[in-house]
This record gives sequence, structure tokens and C-alpha cells, in this order.
Amino acid sequence: MSEIVVVPHTHWDREWYLPFQRFRMGLVRMLDEVLDTMAADPAYRFTMDGQLAAVEDYLEIRPERRADITRFVTEGRFAAGPWTILADEFLCSGETLIRNLEYGLRGARELGGAMEVGYLPDQFGHCAQMPQILALAGLPVACLWRGVPQSVERDAFAWKGADGTVIRTQYLPGGYGNAVALFTGPAEGLADRLEAFTSTMREWRPEGPLLAMYGADHSAPSGDITAAGLRLATLGEYLATAGVEGLTVVEGELRSHARANILPGVISARIRLKQVMGRAERVVTRYAEPLSALWLGDGVPGGHGTGGRAAGERTASERLIELAWRGLVACSGHDSITGCGADETAQQVEARVAEAEQIGQAVVDLVSASLAGGARRDQLVVVNPSPFARTALVLADLPEDRSCLTAPGGSAVPAQRLARGPHLLDESSMEDLTRLLGRVHERELFGHEIVSWSAEGNVFTVVVSRHATTGYQYADLRAAILAAAEEPGPWRVRTVAEPVVTVAARVEVPALGRTVLTSVPAPGPTDAPGSAEPASSPPADAGEAPSPESQTRAGRLQDGAGRPAGGDGEIITEGVVANGLLRVSAAPDGTLSLRTASGLRADGVGRIVDGGDAGDTYNHAPPETDRLVGAPAWVKVAAICSGPLVSVMEVSRGYRWPSQTTPEARSEQDAEVTVTTRVELRAGEPFVRLSTTFANPCRDHRVRWHAAPPREAGESYAGGQYAVVRRGLTGEGGCGEVPLPTFPASGFVAAGGLAVLLDHVSEYELVCPPGSETSGELAVTLLRAVGYLSRDHNAYRDEPAGPQIATPDAQCPGTVTTRFAVHLYDGTWDEAGLVRLAEEYHHDLLAVPGSGSAGPGPEAAAGPDSPLEVSGDGVTLGALRRRDGWLELRLVAQHPSAAEAVVRGPFTAARLADTLGRPIRPLDAAGGVVRLPLRPFEIATLHLT
Repeated sequence: MSEIVVVPHTHWDREWYLPFQRFRMGLVRMLDEVLDTMAADPAYRFTMDGQLAAVEDYLEIRPERRADITRFVTEGRFAAGPWTILADEFLCSGETLIRNLEYGLRGARELGGAMEVGYLPDQFGHCAQMPQILALAGLPVACLWRGVPQSVERDAFAWKGADGTVIRTQYLPGGYGNAVALFTGPAEGLADRLEAFTSTMREWRPEGPLLAMYGADHSAPSGDITAAGLRLATLGEYLATAGVEGLTVVEGELRSHARANILPGVISARIRLKQVMGRAERVVTRYAEPLSALWLGDGVPGGHGTGGRAAGERTASERLIELAWRGLVACSGHDSITGCGADETAQQVEARVAEAEQIGQAVVDLVSASLAGGARRDQLVVVNPSPFARTALVLADLPEDRSCLTAPGGSAVPAQRLARGPHLLDESSMEDLTRLLGRVHERELFGHEIVSWSAEGNVFTVVVSRHATTGYQYADLRAAILAAAEEPGPWRVRTVAEPVVTVAARVEVPALGRTVLTSVPAPGPTDAPGSAEPASSPPADAGEAPSPESQTRAGRLQDGAGRPAGGDGEIITEGVVANGLLRVSAAPDGTLSLRTASGLRADGVGRIVDGGDAGDTYNHAPPETDRLVGAPAWVKVAAICSGPLVSVMEVSRGYRWPSQTTPEARSEQDAEVTVTTRVELRAGEPFVRLSTTFANPCRDHRVRWHAAPPREAGESYAGGQYAVVRRGLTGEGGCGEVPLPTFPASGFVAAGGLAVLLDHVSEYELVCPPGSETSGELAVTLLRAVGYLSRDHNAYRDEPAGPQIATPDAQCPGTVTTRFAVHLYDGTWDEAGLVRLAEEYHHDLLAVPGSGSAGPGPEAAAGPDSPLEVSGDGVTLGALRRRDGWLELRLVAQHPSAAEAVVRGPFTAARLADTLGRPIRPLDAAGGVVRLPLRPFEIATLHLT
């Protein structure tokens, strides 16, 4: 009989149809059993699922067994790592995947050694950059199940990644539990079971030892299997000597349905999870970590050194950032961020992702405080998170008598007044005036800072400001209140805000640098124009600026989606906004018509279509008789504001959507729904920013946003995980799952000259008219509301994907808001610079009000500075952090042809490293310039000092 190698293992979902802590109790029992077996039987082997998180979760409960695990790992009998968690590769960023591998390898090696296999047993498909990600971490081989195309006819193939990296990949025919029944049944039947297994697997591997994956979900393999006399091994031992010669080559991402279900509906299930993940990754990766590395290196703004710290010593901000990263990595699990778990699981995942974002925001606050301390209270520090110079908008709340801004050289900054803040914040009656002291917290009152106070008659007035510039002593206020309180009440207590206006300013900031603006009085009528006044402004005392959720207020970082947009001098009319680069008009049906200055045009942009969904969190499935609703019952268009920098209109549409759906049909009972789209243009931006909002009153349905590209398209290009992937109009089927051509996109998706810049990972489809080989419309899923984790009977999937558990929260009740931008372009996606536009759309400038009493320090006074600048066709900055005394930059050539990355900055030495931080070779850094040739889609890690 041919040799069979048995790999005892388990597949452990950290959280799924039960929340994490309930699953962990089973994990403790399972690993107790495995470790006891290994202690009693030196021949026993065990592979812990490719992820370290389960081991760490276990050791939190059983710390006394660390020595046992370390011994078994060191002996090579217990395979740990290389991943921290088995992530969904399409629902997190490429950098999150790299950190996942970094932390997993580090932790496993601390236990005695890491499994040198990119084990990916149960992920729902695999991203195009995975071969390069594994190779850059020193892993020579992958092992996986789902997503393998029909062209693979053996148990191994050569997987070629987006950049050309090729690694041997072990395919698992029958899945990661292909030998789960091998030791089930009477011992005398083992020979027959071995023969049946061999007969099946020899079709996949004509010669050589056969891989028998003996294990299943959430259970320990039997402890007495060594008695069968078969060879036991870890997965790493089995794959130790593999090569790629003579293997079938498979290129790019693995998303075929041919040999296993890939469960594509997880991309759109519980859409809020995807939104919070996208926002948190952005805050941690591109604001907290790089700004901390650049501006807190010595504890002072602009510092790059280690500040005298011992080698390897980390600052508080570095520890916080790693804590945030580990939270993001843990939540990227293929049964976590996917939303295909129980409601309790999804709730906990969302809370943990939000916590990671909050940690990142805390670090941003730390950087902001450092920068603010070097500027006066009448100044604004503006920071650019991008590695190239930017001219973009920021919002600032300024005193009405100093509502203009000047650049460091004294020149006026183009600005547009958006709104005036409320004047009277509170008026109340007090018999005892000393009660007012209970309202005051140091200097804060009603969210503002106290400026002055006065008593006249029986009226006590406190004047406050959002950013006070005068001195203040609590003792002085207390003495004034006590003195006034000697007069009998009642007292009328008024809290009055200094007149404040919200201003949008167009600011020039160097690459990864800052500039300092100063607020000055507005020029008189005869003065030279120094600021751009709006063509029409909100009335005085109009309250806040048009949409607080879509704005970046000074001093606070929010997501980069839909701030006020620009008009470049053109005045809008009812239903039209324009900025010289793009003209957007509202049609009678509420859709938009876009026209560029070069003559490109797209009509019908933003058509909303609601359809039934009788599927589950894993797979969309329409009812037998669907009823699509795409025409609104009414349309209203309103102009919000217009001007040279910011123009906004709002389009509201009323629909009647079927309130429920069954597998057979949609209900006749309808619910009234209003969909509001906020349309924003900014000066200098060639795209329009959209924010679509509605309250979801319906169950079991899918809502999609449609747009017809300027030209027909038979393919799409989607960003994601450090690559841009080309996809056609269909998917490959063959394994009992309908191959819907719905795909994930991160960053952007483009087809036929129309690009959608996405705020988070989103599901899209090129909808192809019947009988056509080209697309009619690009459809982006705004909402998919379903009521079951998995349905036992899903029309688009033969087998259940999990237990049939009700998930009422997956119906996504409440308000749904989706933000993105639309851009029309000529030529190809790379010629149009979509990667650069996505960078600008996602990363707003950070504005920090000054808090110092003196003038800015020498650096700020000298004007803008630029720590680092990165250039090159399609070259993007993936990450920037401080590591072992070096600045580490992750660069990616997101371009279909070779590129040269050029890095300029105040550094004297540079080297190339792998993603684990290990040096590869020195680089020429003469004159503070590094030039690095890159293959298409190559990922490179640079160290600078």
C-alpha cells in the first residue's frame, strides 16, 4: 500500500455561531486533551490550524501549560503559527495581512518555532498578493482549499502572485478534513478505509506520499492513532521538501467556485462591520502610526531619533499602536469581520474594531497635542498624511472678527465661509448663583472654553469660545460669582459664545509635512481680496455647517469620505453643481448626470434598485419570483451651499419597497423609504463625493447603487490588498454554488471609464444585459439584509454553510449611510491615476488648532517642512513606522508596468528589508535620495535613518 502521511489537526474558529468566550471553553478542553496525549505519546504530532491566536487564548486560561507547549513546539511535534488569525483575505487591508503574519511568526518563534507553511485552510478565496506576502516573510509554500480553479488537476500547483512571485501551493482535495473518517469505525475496517482513501487521493497525486488531513472543526483528533502504525507528521514536515517544477501555473487571486464554495455573500453581510473596519484601518495605518513615527520620535515635533532610549525600548505610543494592530488583526478572522456569525459575535467584533480605532485616535490626539503646543492659539497646524504635496480643503472654526487665514509667508489662503455657530448657548434661572460653579469644569462650559464674564443687574453672562486665546484663572471666576451671589436672586445666567464661523480653506501642504496658518481679520471692502466668499451663504446663526458627519473639524480626525466639496468659481443653479473640472446635474428621476471638461459624460448615475434576498449571511439568493423596485415615487432637489471652494446639493427620493421576502416571493405590503444623496464638489477635485442615507424598514432584501459607465465594458479593475485585480463578467462554477459575478473591491473599482472610490471594502457587479457580452451598469451593494446565519435550503448553494441560526441584527435595521466618490476618466485605470485619486479621497488633511501662548518654534516659523517624499508611477505608501531605530516604509508599485520609487528626505542611510524587518541589502542614500526599481505590484520595505 502506498505511504500515507497523517497530519492530526483541528480547525478552530475563534468565534462564529457562538461568541468568542463560549468557543474558548471548548478550546481549553480540546487543547488539554491534545497536550495530555502528546505528553503520553512521544510519536504524536499536532498542527494547530495555522493560527497562533488559539494557542494564546488557551494560555490565558492555562498559563501553567506554557512549558508543555514550548517543549512540544521546540521538538517539532506541535506546529504553531505562522498566522495570528485565519483572516478573510478580502475584508482587510494588505497591511493588516502583513501584520497578521508578522505577529504570528514572532509569537510562534517565542514558543520555540513557527510552522514554515502559509496554511490557509478555510478562507473564502485568496487574494492576488498572497504569494508575495508569504515569500517576503520567508515562507516558501502555501496550503489551501477554497478558490482553486478547474484547471488544477493535481494536489499541488504553482501559484503566481500579482507581482510575479511564484510559490508551491498544496491543494487539499476534499478540504482540510479529507481524512476525518479514517479512524472512525471498527479497527478491523481500517485497511478498507485506507484503501478507499488511497484510491481517491491517487487521482490527485499519482506518486509519492499522500497527505491525510485528520481533523475537523472544534475537536481534537483521536489520541490513539499511533497504534495504527501510520506515519504521523505536522503539515510543515510533510511539505518541507516541495518545489514548483512541472506544476500547473495559476495566476492571481483564487476565487473560483469550481472545487469548493467560496461563500461570496460575506462581502456584503452586515455592511456596518465593513465600514468600521475600513475606518479603523485608515486611522491606525495612515494617521496614528506614521504621524507618531514622524512627529514624536524624540518627544518633540519633527523628531526622528530614538531620544536616548535603549535599543528595542518602545514608547507609549508604539505600544498603543501595536495594541490597536492586534485588535484589528484579531477581528479580521474569516468568521469575524465577515459577519457570518451569530449576532452576539458580530456585536463584539464591531466593538473591538471600534476600540482599535479609538486607540489609534488617542495616538493622533497625542501627536496633535504635540503639534498644537508649538503654535499660538490664533494659529492652525495642518498636517498632510500623504507622501506627496497636497492642495486640499480643511475646515476651521474661527472667530468672526478673525475669519481669514494666512500662510506662513503672509499670503492669504483661499477660504469660503460655510456657517456661523450659535451665539446663545444657554439661558437659565438660578436662585443661588453659586450653583453655576458646579457647571464649570476647570475652563470648560458647554463644550467651550471660558473667555470672560460680567454681572449686570441680575444677569450674569459668561462668554465662551471654542478656542480661547486669552488667559484664565478659575479663582478669578469663582471670586466674581461669590461676590455677585451676595445680591439676592433669582439670577438669569446666560452662556454666550464668541461669534464663530466655520470656514473651508484650500491649503498647500508638503509631503508628509505640515504648514502653520494664522487667523487674521477679514479685509475691508477696499482691501485686496484675500479670501473667497461663497456665492450664497447660510444665514447668520444657521448653526453648524451643512453636514457634521461629513466634515473634518479642526483638531479631530474622521474618516475620509464626503467633506464639503468645491466650486472653483462657478455658481450652482437648482439641481446643478460644478467646479470647472466636473459638472453634476440632477435628473428628474433623481439620478445624476456627470460631464467632464474634456467631454466625457455619464447619465443615470446613482440609480437605486431594491430586490429580494432569501439567502443568508454567506450567499445572496433572490426569491423564486422577485420584484425589483428602481423607480422613485417622488424626487426633491435642494441646494445646500455654493461657492468657489464648496458646492453641495441634496437629492431626496421616495420609494415603496416590499417589506418582507420569502424564498417564494416578495410581500405585497410595502414600506415607504426616503433615500437622500448628498452631492458634494470641492475645488480642484475631478470627482464628485456622494453620501447616500436611508432608514431600513424592510427585511430580507438587497439595495444596490447603479451607474452606467461612459463606454461599454467587458471587464472591471478593483483595488484591494496591495493590488489592482482585473475581473470579467462571470465567475467559474462547478461545486454546487451559483457563481454570482459579485466581487470585493477596496480603494476603488473601475469599468468603462467610470470609477467609484470606495470608503470601505464593498461588493460590486458589472451587470450584463441578457445576451450581451459587455456590461450595462456597475452596481455597488449598499445593503444586504438577511435573517439567518445559514439557511439549510439556499437556492444558490447546495449545502449549508453553517447552522441555521436566526440573526435578526443581520437584517441591518436603522439608518444606513454609504459614502464614496465617482470619477470619469479616459484611457486605462493606471493612465487615469486612480491609485493617486483614491489616496487623496481617503486621507484628509489633519487640522490642529494651536494651544501655545507664544509664537511657533523655529521649525514652524520657517514655514512648511517635509520629513519624507515618495514619488513614482503608481507607487503608494502602505505603512510608515519606527522600528529598531529606523523609519520603516512599506512601498507598493500599484502599476501594471515596472516603476521606480524615489524617496527623498533628511536621511543618511537606507536599506532594503523584508516584511519581518530583517535587513536584505544596503541602498544608496546619497543626498537623501533613494531610487528603487520595482516590478509591477512589487511590495518593498525600506529602512531609513
